[in-house]
Amino acid sequence: MEVTITTENFEQYRNGELPLVVDLWATWCGPCRMVGPVVTELANDYDGKIVVGKCDVEENDDIAMEFGVRNIPTILFFKGGQLVDKFVGAANKATLDEKFKALL
Repeated sequence: MEVTITTENFEQYRNGELPLVVDLWATWCGPCRMVGPVVTELANDYDGKIVVGKCDVEENDDIAMEFGVRNIPTILFFKGGQLVDKFVGAANKATLDEKFKALL
């Protein structure tokens, strides 16, 4: 399941029953455009097990600031409402799939 993460709904998803993966991106970011489709594929692969959200840092910079995000793409991994892992930069599906598996 892929959702749009905003300042208004972030805490709801973060504290939900399922683990949460948040892809922090921006429209002007080339590497973000490379990683985005991979994250979408993984959202489909893990549907019902992990909630995957996309968060535009241009519109929700407070979320990026809260977690000290200085470079995008950055992918944040939450379990039980707590940040448990972070990945910065572009990656292939296999690399990100390992991070998703570790979250379960």
